[in-house]
Parts: sequence; C-alpha cells; structure tokens
Amino acid sequence: MSTPVATVIVPGRDVAAYAQEAVDSLRAQTLTSWRAILVDDGSLDATGEVFAAAAASDDRFHVVTHPVARGLSAARNTGLDLVETPFVGFLDADDVLTPRALERFVDTLTRSGSDVVVGAYVRLRADEAGTYRPGPVQPWVRAATDPPRLATTLAAHPEVSGNIVAWSKLSRVELWRRTGLRFPEGKLYEDQLVAQRLYTAARAIDVIPDVVVHWRERADGSSITQNKNLLPVLEDYLDALSGGIAVLDGAGQRAAARARVRLILEMDVPPLVRIAQDSPDDAYRRTLGTFIRALHDRADAESIGLDDAAARLRSAAELW
Repeated sequence: MSTPVATVIVPGRDVAAYAQEAVDSLRAQTLTSWRAILVDDGSLDATGEVFAAAAASDDRFHVVTHPVARGLSAARNTGLDLVETPFVGFLDADDVLTPRALERFVDTLTRSGSDVVVGAYVRLRADEAGTYRPGPVQPWVRAATDPPRLATTLAAHPEVSGNIVAWSKLSRVELWRRTGLRFPEGKLYEDQLVAQRLYTAARAIDVIPDVVVHWRERADGSSITQNKNLLPVLEDYLDALSGGIAVLDGAGQRAAARARVRLILEMDVPPLVRIAQDSPDDAYRRTLGTFIRALHDRADAESIGLDDAAARLRSAAELW
C-alpha cells in the first residue's frame, strides 16, 4: 500500500446501523492512499465493534475509543491530534463518501496548491420502504461549488461561505497547525465556526461541483439537525450562525458576511419560524424573534436584498 496522503476522521456515537456503510464507502475510494481515524465517542451500541472489525481487516483504519461520550467536537479534535498526512478531511459515521471524493480532492489541491477544497453534497433520506436514497444538489450548495474554481478567495467567491459542514472539504494539515484551529467543544453545530475560520485563514480555496458526500437524515429523527424544535438546540444553532458571521466580519470579509446574512434569512430562518409557530414554548419564540430582528436590521442597514418570503418573515418575528 502506498504512503497515505490524506486522513479522514470519522467520529461516531451509537450509529451501528449506519457505520458499516460509512466504512465501506472509504474502502470503495478510487484513491487508495488514505488513512482513517475512527473515533468511537462512548457508544452504547455496536458502533465500536464495527470500527474494530474495520481495523482488524484493513490496516488503513485506526480506532480510538472515548470511554465516555464527549461530543462530536471532542471526537474530531481527538482525530486531529493523530493526523500525520498532508491532507485531512472528515466523514460522520452515519454518512457516505462518494467513490471518487478523495481522488478529486487530492488531485485538485495538488494541482492548485490551495489550502482547502470544497465539494457539493446531497441529503440521504429514507423512502416509504425505508431505503435511503440521495436527493438533488440544493441551490445553496450549488451556488457555493459550481462552477469549479481553483485558487479563489472569499472576496472573489463569497458564496462559498454558505458551505459550512465539516465533511464536504479536504484541507492541508499545515493550515490547522499554523492557525491552531480546533472544533469548539460542548456546542452543537460546531462546524459553522470552523468552516468560516478555515476560509478566512486559507491562502486560497478551491471549489468543485462533484457530490462528495451523501448526508444522512436518519429516519428515526435522531440526527442533530432534526431536533431544532428544542430550545437548547436552537440556542446552539443561532450562536453558531451568529459566530460564523462574526468570524467573517472580524476578517474584513464583508461580501462573504453579506452572503451569509442573506442565506440565513432565506434558508435557515423560514423552517425555524414554522417550528416556532407551532411551539408551546414562548422562550423559543422570543429567542428566535430576537435573532431574526437583528439580522433583518443588518440587512436593512447594508441594503442586502432578500427574497419576498424572507422579507415577510420579519412581521412574524416582530410579534415575538
């Protein structure tokens, strides 16, 4: 086996039903010179057994176990401490990497010399029979990654700031070491801040329209993104959104910050408003209302054009 050039960090907790598919998607990569760090974050099911079997049959897999669950950020940070390859990426253990993802990532960064490459992704949902099937590339994902661009920047391509998930990217390990970047522990939606910090610290960014990951929305509703009806989850989510904008503001990336404000108001806010309208929790509505009013005030002050649906939502927020 050739010397590994990329490490994929795969955190998982209680995802035994899906972990084998994630492992198999790594084995199916057309680029074979990879290493995977499988981090079992205190699972109570058979996730650790799936990881152990992978390592026993293929020495490209390395397993680390947290005896007690410490959270997704801590699991990713554990993996980061063990990376010895030039490139690093992430894959959640309930998602699926497409077969040419690592090949396209590594080839692109090698050709361009950029610090980060960003690819497209699609949602993986269960149909009526319970079979998971990938959906289409969503408009905001396409806006961030299509058409392909090599050695671009946030200033030249601010829409890339809309791609905020950890597992749609490959980056140079040197960038993480140079910046001391880590995932913030104890918070949900931790990749929002990390993505913007990667973008603002990168000397150059590549984007490719290839779908690199199938992102699973679990049929049992247990995914983090499916629990935004809970106030603590909402608070972490809004903190992450606000924090990401603050990172862009602090780096002087005005166009990217404007793009984020627009995308959040047009994409993130509407489903939250629908949840709030049905919620029995007044605190939920007040928290969301404060967030929406602040973003709309900024959009007005900076003349950020919004679609009609986003503009109308302010009236709902004014009542909370």
